[in-house]
Amino acid sequence: MPSPRKKLTPPARLPKNGMRITPLGGLGEVGRNMTVFEHAGKLMIVDCGVLFPEEHQPGIDVILPDFTSIRDRLDDIECIVLTHGHEDHIGGVPYLLKERADIPLIGSELTLAFITAKLKEHRITPKTIQVEAGQKHKAGVFDLEFVAVNHSIPDSLAVAIRTKAGTVLCTGDFKMDQFPLDGRITDLRAFARLGEQGVDLFLTDSTNAEVPGFTMSERDLTPAIDQVFASSPRRVIVSSFASHVHRIQQVLDAAHAAGRKVAFVGRSMVRNMAIARDLDYLDIPKGLVVDFRKIQSMPDHKITLICTGSQGEPMAALARMANGDHQIQVGEGDTVLMASSLIPGNENAIYGIINKLTDLGANIVHKGNAKVHVSGHASAGELVYCYNIVRPKNVMPVHGESKHLHANAELARRTGVPEQNVVIAQDGVTVDLIDGKARVSGKVEAGLVYVDGQTIGAATEDTLAERRLLSGGGVVTVVALIDPKTYKPVEPVEFLSKGFVHDKRTFEGAEAQVTKALARAKTDKVEDIAEIEESIVETVSSYLRRTYRREPAVQAVVVDA
Repeated sequence: MPSPRKKLTPPARLPKNGMRITPLGGLGEVGRNMTVFEHAGKLMIVDCGVLFPEEHQPGIDVILPDFTSIRDRLDDIECIVLTHGHEDHIGGVPYLLKERADIPLIGSELTLAFITAKLKEHRITPKTIQVEAGQKHKAGVFDLEFVAVNHSIPDSLAVAIRTKAGTVLCTGDFKMDQFPLDGRITDLRAFARLGEQGVDLFLTDSTNAEVPGFTMSERDLTPAIDQVFASSPRRVIVSSFASHVHRIQQVLDAAHAAGRKVAFVGRSMVRNMAIARDLDYLDIPKGLVVDFRKIQSMPDHKITLICTGSQGEPMAALARMANGDHQIQVGEGDTVLMASSLIPGNENAIYGIINKLTDLGANIVHKGNAKVHVSGHASAGELVYCYNIVRPKNVMPVHGESKHLHANAELARRTGVPEQNVVIAQDGVTVDLIDGKARVSGKVEAGLVYVDGQTIGAATEDTLAERRLLSGGGVVTVVALIDPKTYKPVEPVEFLSKGFVHDKRTFEGAEAQVTKALARAKTDKVEDIAEIEESIVETVSSYLRRTYRREPAVQAVVVDA
């Protein structure tokens, strides 16, 4: 395991008999999952997801993996394997296919249906290869075998990757629910068989590695969800991921039993549930789901609304309801059921929405006060179980923040995996599997790529720093009309502000500082207007910080009289 302080350089050329594993997202964060596998000059990708922005990333829609290290090798990509249909595993696919549209997508029926519908919105028709659990597929130099795993979305798959360098088993996101709603359990017999054949490197889901024991079964939630519907006097508004088919099924069953009608709210929710219904992954009793416009005229106690926004996304339906700018007006007696877990980093946004909805008179039911959600990830007991079954030679924890990766690594060591064979990597760190040993070999560029409206990658950390500055201190614009010969103001310097609290005397001292800055520029024979403006910005910023302990974004405009 490399020292976190050791500076890694780009890796050397991969030996002919080796395999290189490069995570471009998903390590050190919950989301943006993407891992590149290289062997014999060819590449294969497992997942390509997005990360949702946090409070300190204002204005950002989603965050992508960094494609820089593979951009000049797009023609070498044999395929993209998609383990399941959650956004943090498929959301980045449209952006990669915009760089090469004919990369084959390999996945299960539901996963491919979700990504195909998403790509249609981007005007991309993908090349898809549908596979099932137990099936094998050859993708160039990579021999793939797919294994059924249980997760919070149907049709999830683990993938075993065989090459001349060895066998890698990627769990994807998984858990070991023994009583899943769809009856599809994680295929531990296949895990054991692969272990007997020899797994040289095991990439395991780390999200719940800190949680002891076993993750609760989905079926255990049914009584609490039924109770919500039985006891709610008015409407029940359910927020969930638009791809959380299992939880939506439980909500539909509870609504049907309580004699309520259901309407889906939000484009992605309507689209995904229609797909799940058409492919028989969602069982909807006839007449249960009605159009949103029709349900509005029904009595409140007969209404169930299912919408997006369980993570506090500002543009999602639930946040807009909380802010009062949605056609659904939440009021006294309504029940809001938040049927998803908290993604790390989203807590403040979610609690903010809960408080706003509470102020509107709604009763909020969430994981913190009722058994209405269970994780889709394996807890420590399940991970240990898998390590003991697979008996891998090397382990590389994936999918999680640093604390999750380290907790998962410790579990692997406790089951007998040698210390030197447990690799804790970060995004961009290359790990080479050579002669049965996995070792860190270097690092490639793997920064955060921001999607900001229609721009991709144009927003930078400096951009976000400016936005945070604007949100914290406002903006002050200094306008100086000067004599081009003397650099003296010919009119009083003007200060225009937005979001910066001031009175008539606030800028009196600042005006004198601007005059001094202009005098220095004249003395130093500075002729470039941009340099003069920069000097004014530095001067005024320093004055306001020193005098008022505030740091607005300052800009200057100097005009020759």
